[in-house]
Amino acid sequence: MKWAMRFSVLASGSSGNACYVESADTRILIDAGLSARETERRLEQAGIKPESLTAIIITHEHQDHIKGAGVLTRRYHLPLYINQDTLENGKKVLGKIFRPMIIRTGEALNINDLVIETFTKCHDAADPMGVIVSVDGIRMGIATDMGRSTRLVEDRLRGCRALILEFNHDTVMLDEGPYPIYLKQRIKGRDGHLSNDQAGDLLETVCDNGLGHLVLAHLSEINNNPDIAYQKACDVLNCCGLKRTNITVSSQDEVVPMIELT
Repeated sequence: MKWAMRFSVLASGSSGNACYVESADTRILIDAGLSARETERRLEQAGIKPESLTAIIITHEHQDHIKGAGVLTRRYHLPLYINQDTLENGKKVLGKIFRPMIIRTGEALNINDLVIETFTKCHDAADPMGVIVSVDGIRMGIATDMGRSTRLVEDRLRGCRALILEFNHDTVMLDEGPYPIYLKQRIKGRDGHLSNDQAGDLLETVCDNGLGHLVLAHLSEINNNPDIAYQKACDVLNCCGLKRTNITVSSQDEVVPMIELT
């Protein structure tokens, strides 16, 4: 059976984030936190021509999510879907945008055959949002850059065929690591980033038999270890009886091979 939707995490981490999602009629980027040139290189590495893109969606204004977005919209004449507060706070980095499409967090929209649902999340940005992308009832959720989960987040992530979920740090590694106290407090704060344990708790709450793919995202290169994060995800899924769920660990430097959802 041909896939209904497929996706790849082009980069994930504090130096740049970008996710590519494709359906039969549509090709979008969710965030563009690498330089435009590096985004193009990674798209081509994934087998995608940058000029075939349909649109870009921005989740929040931090530079590691918007660095290349403005250039890409101008170079390829792409609409940029973004909420007003994120646009206002990201103007200096974004520069001139080819066609800004202002959206409201919490509302759904259509980009051709893709349905995009957005939801509020807890992060130290102006109006940060998580994203659900769906086609023909097949749902893929993106929930990174969150200091904590909420009932709203849990409700939105339930029933997803695939999840891109933040496993940012191991609490012991963060506490004993080289970061200054103020930065440790920010990361651990209610509007910071999810620890492996917090991510595991969220995963346990939202996972079900339909979850075929889990991508661990936004792992700290200093305060986490991919093996520790992977083991945490395995333990949770095994306890939930989901031993067949495929687990992928994304990184800052490597493109995740295309994941197909049918």
